[in-house]
Amino acid sequence: MPSLDATLLLIAAWLAIGLAGMLAPRSLRLASRVLFPGGAVAGLALAAVALQAIFGSPASRVLPLGLPDLPFHARIDALSAFFLLLLGAVAAGISTFACGYLRAGEGQPPGLQCLCYHAFLASMAAVLVADDAYFFMVAWETMALSSFFLVTSDHRHAEIRRAGYLYLLIAHLGAISILLCFGALQAGTGDYTFDAMRRIEQPAGWATVAFLLALAGFGAKAGVVPLHVWLPEAHPAAPSPVSALMSAVMLKTAVYGMLRVTLDLIGLPLWWWGVIALAAGLVSALFGIVFAAVQTDMKRLLAYSSIENIGLIMSGFGLTLLFRGFSMGTLAALALTATLYHCLNHAFFKSLLFLSAGSVLHATRERSLDRLGGLIQRMPWVAWCALVGTVAIAGLPPLNGFVSEWLLLQAFLFTPGLPHAYMNMLVPIAAAAIALAAALSGYVMVKFYGVIFLGQPREARLSETHDAGPWERTGLLWLAAGCVALGLAPVTVISLLDPITRSATGYGIGSHAGSWLFLAPIEPQRASYSPLLFFVVATLLVVVTWLSVRVFYHGRVRRSGPWDCGFPHLDARMQDTAEGFGQPVRHIFEPFFRVTLETPSPLDSRPRYRDLVEDRLWYWLYLPVARAVERVTVLVTVLQRGRISVYLMYSFATLLLLLLFVR
Repeated sequence: MPSLDATLLLIAAWLAIGLAGMLAPRSLRLASRVLFPGGAVAGLALAAVALQAIFGSPASRVLPLGLPDLPFHARIDALSAFFLLLLGAVAAGISTFACGYLRAGEGQPPGLQCLCYHAFLASMAAVLVADDAYFFMVAWETMALSSFFLVTSDHRHAEIRRAGYLYLLIAHLGAISILLCFGALQAGTGDYTFDAMRRIEQPAGWATVAFLLALAGFGAKAGVVPLHVWLPEAHPAAPSPVSALMSAVMLKTAVYGMLRVTLDLIGLPLWWWGVIALAAGLVSALFGIVFAAVQTDMKRLLAYSSIENIGLIMSGFGLTLLFRGFSMGTLAALALTATLYHCLNHAFFKSLLFLSAGSVLHATRERSLDRLGGLIQRMPWVAWCALVGTVAIAGLPPLNGFVSEWLLLQAFLFTPGLPHAYMNMLVPIAAAAIALAAALSGYVMVKFYGVIFLGQPREARLSETHDAGPWERTGLLWLAAGCVALGLAPVTVISLLDPITRSATGYGIGSHAGSWLFLAPIEPQRASYSPLLFFVVATLLVVVTWLSVRVFYHGRVRRSGPWDCGFPHLDARMQDTAEGFGQPVRHIFEPFFRVTLETPSPLDSRPRYRDLVEDRLWYWLYLPVARAVERVTVLVTVLQRGRISVYLMYSFATLLLLLLFVR
């Protein structure tokens, strides 16, 4: 079966699985034992179809859907196939995890949640194959609405409803910007198919307008600063599989949209577009990781970390546009390879971490880091899988996060060859900012993993926690295996990305990226990396150290309590808290935060201290806009008296004015 037909069939299968959940909406067994496993199988099938389509020729089809004179157009090429592969592979692991994660009485009925979940999957896949603005916007809005219902699954809480409405508001503002972008690209022809937009030679002014609208619209969905405010609110509110799916895949649909519009529909970008995208990426990366460092809520920490990783992806995208604008094809291919590689890597390790946090949340009913600790003893499966995700997102070899960040830094190191003096001065500063963000990411992940899983339990009830079940373990292991495989086989992954970079830039680095043992993206003399050798040497060092201690020094080991500075009663309260761990970053970057300190009265019998760290952009940008809208609505309500006589007077006055102007 052709790849496009198979993809459309799998999209329909996801929709059918979701609708089947409404046959018995309160049946947990049907949803968790039949429908979600079926969705996981469909995800695996989609990944297999997309893998084949990456190396095939583009295929298109007019669907018997839509309006009479405005049918849906679908198309699959290397770029859409890559993101379909990302969607299918990650959705398989998340859906498998969800089979064991679902609980009766939590939020929506299982059948309704199944419908929203699989409609979300189907709409994201439809976005990736849409080949006209009409089909794209229908799929885009379906994705926004289905994810809104998933975010507000437990709508009994006012905080969750607020997060959902904020997300929907930003999503619709972004959708308006994307719609205007397509309006600019069709250039007054009335033909909204992407094929027609490709054939139009856009004037520089209108091309710039379309790019800026696309950056704003897709940036709102991706969580690029300052359009990020919905993300740290929606992720903690949503169920953990939904948070994983939104962070791993939905944010990447926005990246796909920017790549599609800029490198495909517009064509040759202007070099300074890359400067704008690069600046937005660097600001987002530093902003996200600095705010992640001071969080005490584990899901909010991961949400801010997603902003940081989207910032890295945007930086790679900006560098691609910069090189492409200067006709430096090989370096543009290197930057685009790093961007796409990090999209794939982030999808795996961030979904793994969100699902691990979900297992902890289910077992402990606690999101606050300061009330966790010592869970590696009670939840070893989750702890070891989370360790893989933590090492990967921290950018440590030999896992996948290191490879894409290393490729991105290699692309920055070659920028002194740019034919622009100011860019040659500024880009090294950008590279230093990327290195700082990567270092802080490692710091944040040490905090995340150490506070949750190491040390002693901070609450007595943590001794009653349980490990993840078989379905959850399978989903976690699938994603952890993906992190390892993507880290150990970078040359294979780069060869997979070569058809995309060749179609977008005319160049590819897969043919000279190195052998199965060494990765050399440009020249072996300039830089090379061998993940397999690193893995073998690191494993040998661990094994030799363990044998040396267990075999040669076993008889000489004497166990005793640690020295406690003369204090005999060590307990969990003496461990570093999440807030204490983030204090150095908070003091260094204090101007970034809006800090509210609430101290108790000396007469309080049970004093409580509250330290609230907030986003200044919320108070500088969003609250003034909200207040202005409220004032306008108050003025409008003056006209809305609810009396028919007043409305008749308005009509009569309007008629008199029209007669006056006509005369």
